[in-house]
Amino acid sequence: MKPLVMIVEDEAALVTVLRYNLEKEGYRVCEAMDGEEALTVFSESRPDLVLLDWMLPGLSGIEVCRQLRRKPEEREVPIVMLTARGEEADKVRGLNTGADDYITKPFSVPELLARVKAHLRRVQPSQPKGVLEYDTVVMDLGAHRVTRAGRHVHLGPTEFRLLRFLMQNPGSVFSREALLNAVWGPDIYVEPRTVDVHIRRLRKALNTEGEVDLIRTVRAAGYALDATVTA
Repeated sequence: MKPLVMIVEDEAALVTVLRYNLEKEGYRVCEAMDGEEALTVFSESRPDLVLLDWMLPGLSGIEVCRQLRRKPEEREVPIVMLTARGEEADKVRGLNTGADDYITKPFSVPELLARVKAHLRRVQPSQPKGVLEYDTVVMDLGAHRVTRAGRHVHLGPTEFRLLRFLMQNPGSVFSREALLNAVWGPDIYVEPRTVDVHIRRLRKALNTEGEVDLIRTVRAAGYALDATVTA
């Protein structure tokens, strides 16, 4: 079955354009015109990816994103924010809330379609089986489940891919550019600052009070998974 893309947007003309192009690419599409409807449609339809406008009537796109990310079963669905707010602070806020990507209006439809394809490819690959282990962290690739010292760790799709890459290369230091290429892929442009946002989210999910921060920050170099040195 083709992936289902949910469009949350109150501009009817833009919805029409997005639906036409997504369906032309073979995707199924569902819609919501405001935040409250978005939560209802999401619950009923279980989309594979969400295109979410920031400025919605009533419940904002940021709040919709925040509410979706509160539920473990909904954290793996990629959320791409669509907004006219192009300031870096707004982008960081959107990513911190739980969005996986951020596209500023007006945008190129081919670029949007490329990002949709890239995100769906990463969350719906032929899943590798097996288990990765590092220190007290266990990652079950088949079940898409992470635990630390027996505690379940809730991760969004981007943080899961980021942790998987670091666990496959423990101790190695990777620059932001290297992580972007490995986790997001060379076919999609994401600002280097995005890596910092997702590293913070990964740290917050992995670390509870009293636990060693397994992610080491190397000044002017990048990040590494390293239990021997605290960040």
